[in-house]
Amino acid sequence: METRQRTLVKAVLWNVLGLVTMALVGLVATGSARLGGMLAVLNTGVGLCCYVVYERVWARIAWGVRRG
Repeated sequence: METRQRTLVKAVLWNVLGLVTMALVGLVATGSARLGGMLAVLNTGVGLCCYVVYERVWARIAWGVRRG
């Protein structure tokens, strides 16, 4: 089982990548760096929370896990 700290670090790094991607998509879609950036930050915050919960739920499911 992963530690909570590992899950959190993975989630933060994944969301940094998503933030950059969404900021670029928002810029292209809206033509505004400010609006695109605000949308990206909002999306990243929601996504981070959902991802942490999702990972913790899966950490408790034994299906498909092989122990040494």
